[in-house]
Amino acid sequence: MRRGFAFSGTWTVAAPPARVHEVLVDLERYPEWWPQVVAVASLGPDDARVLCRSSLPYTLDLRLHAVLRTPELLEVSLRGDLEGTVAWRLTDLGGQTRLDLEQHVTVGGWLAVASLVAAPVLRWNHARMMTGCVTGLRGALVPTGSSDG
Repeated sequence: MRRGFAFSGTWTVAAPPARVHEVLVDLERYPEWWPQVVAVASLGPDDARVLCRSSLPYTLDLRLHAVLRTPELLEVSLRGDLEGTVAWRLTDLGGQTRLDLEQHVTVGGWLAVASLVAAPVLRWNHARMMTGCVTGLRGALVPTGSSDG
């Protein structure tokens, strides 16, 4: 049994697209700024194993493969506990960047069964994960030596 989910979101960060791109393609540093990314292991120039844990008490084990890394679009395919794709579109807003997320995944096993009754909770868990991402990304984009106040 497999169940499908689609997630999307739009955020703005105070950095130019080239800087945002630089941070987003550096997967091995994700645990430094994204609290829900527990560990990342490089499996080669286009592949990584990523362990994620949001608010619910389970850890997702994912294999990411870089599909596209243009300045405007970053896309990876996912395998493991989630199967599908995740894409970030980066749009220049003149010193800021708009990030548009599109994620299309399926889940299997116990997660698919649980999703029959717990889909709203799984969506909430994903939203918490993305809040951690955007908050952490904004912090990671602050130039070294800068302070907020």
